[in-house]
Amino acid sequence: MTGAILRPPTDRRLTDLDALRGFALLGILVVNLGYLASPHHFRGAADPMAASRLGHLVEWLVAAGFETKFYLLFSFLFGYSCTLQFRPGSAPAFLRRLAGLFVIGVLHAVLLFPGDILTTYAVLGLVLLALRRMAPRRALALAVVVTVLLAAVHAGLGALLASGLDATDPLAAADAERTLHDLRGGAGSVIAAHLDQLPLAGAAVLFALAPGALAAMLAGLAAGNRRLFADPDRLLRAASRAQAIGFPTGAAGAVVYASASVYYPDTAFDAFAFAADIITAPLLAAAYAATLLRALHAPWGHRLAALLAPAGRMSLSNYLGQSAIAVLLFTGVGLGLAGRLTPPAVLATALAIYAAQLVLSRRWMRLFRYGPVEWVLRAWTQLARPTGGHGAEPAVRQSGLSPDAVVPQRPVTSPPPESSSATPTPTTPDTSRSDR
Repeated sequence: MTGAILRPPTDRRLTDLDALRGFALLGILVVNLGYLASPHHFRGAADPMAASRLGHLVEWLVAAGFETKFYLLFSFLFGYSCTLQFRPGSAPAFLRRLAGLFVIGVLHAVLLFPGDILTTYAVLGLVLLALRRMAPRRALALAVVVTVLLAAVHAGLGALLASGLDATDPLAAADAERTLHDLRGGAGSVIAAHLDQLPLAGAAVLFALAPGALAAMLAGLAAGNRRLFADPDRLLRAASRAQAIGFPTGAAGAVVYASASVYYPDTAFDAFAFAADIITAPLLAAAYAATLLRALHAPWGHRLAALLAPAGRMSLSNYLGQSAIAVLLFTGVGLGLAGRLTPPAVLATALAIYAAQLVLSRRWMRLFRYGPVEWVLRAWTQLARPTGGHGAEPAVRQSGLSPDAVVPQRPVTSPPPESSSATPTPTTPDTSRSDR
C-alpha cells in the first residue's frame, strides 16, 4: 500500500529529470556537431562553408538558441543528481564512478572528440563531493560569485581588446586547413588531429566552460538539497518564475552574444557580449527547462515524456554515440565530409541524428534497464554485475522507468548524466567561448 502511494511521485520526479536530459541532448548535439564538421570553429577561423548569408543566419540561430545554454542544463542536472547519491558510506563508490567517467572522457577526447566534457565533470565532481553538505543558500551564493567572476574576466579581456590588443591568430586558417587534411585521413591521422586540438579545448575549458559548469552544478546541488523536483506544485511555481525572468533577459543576452560572435568575432564587442551572455545564459537555460517541465505536467505531457525520457536515461551512451556517428560522417574513417557541409546541412544532420537517437533509445530502454555505457560504468562503480542491465534479462517497465529508478539514492552517472542517476555535454569552443 505504501509502495503504491509513493511510487507515482517518485516516478514523476525521475521522469522529469530524464526528459530534461533527453531534451538537453539536442542542444549538445547541435553545438558539438558544428565543431566536429569543421575544424575552423575549433581554431577560431572563419568557416569557408558558412560564407553565404544563409550560412551566417544559421550560425546566428545556433549561437543565439543553443550555444552556452545546454551544457549549463546538463551541469545543473549533474549537481542535482549528485544529491540523490550522497549518503553515508557512498564516497568510495562515487569516487570510482568519477574515475571511470574520467577514463571514458580521456578515450572520448582522443578517439572521437577533443571537446569532451566528461573529464571536466569528473574533476568538478570532486568539488561537489567536498561541498555536499553546503547549505542551499550558500551554494547558490557561491554559484553567483563564480558566474560574476567569470563574466568579469571576459569583460576584462574586452577592455584589453578595446585598448588595442589584437586577439586574431594569423595562422588560424592555415592551421584549420592542416587539421582538415588530417581529419580526412586514416584512424592514426584522425587521432593526431584530435591530440593537436586538445590544447585549444583545454583553454576553452579552463577559461569558460568549467567555471560555468561549476556554477550550474552548485545551483543543482542547492535544488537537490531542497528536493525541488519532489514537490510538483513548488516546481511548477518556480518554473513559471523562471519563464517570466529567463526568456526576456536571456533572449536579450543571446541576441547580443550571437550577433557579436557571428558578425564581429575576436573584437572587444565580442568579448563584452560573451561576458554579458555568461550572466544571461543561465536564465535562458532555466527558461527552456521550465517550459519543458510545464509541458511535461500538462495533460498530454506523458506523451512528451515517453519521447524524451528514454534518451535521457541513457544520455551518456547517446552523448558518446553522437561523437561516434560524427567520426563516421566527417573523418576519413568514414565518409570524410569534414569541411564539406554548410551550416544548414550540419543543422539538418544534427536533427536527423537526434531523431534517430530518440527512436533507438526508446527501443533499447524497453528491453534493458541501462544504456550500454551506463551499464559498464555502473558495473565499475559497484564492482559487481548490475542486475537487469545490458546483457541481462529485460527490465520490468513502470511509468517509463525501471523499478530501481524509484530509489532516490541510487548512483549517478554524470554528464551527460546517466538517466535519473546522473550529464556533452559538453561542447567545445575556441579559447574565448563556452560551448560554441
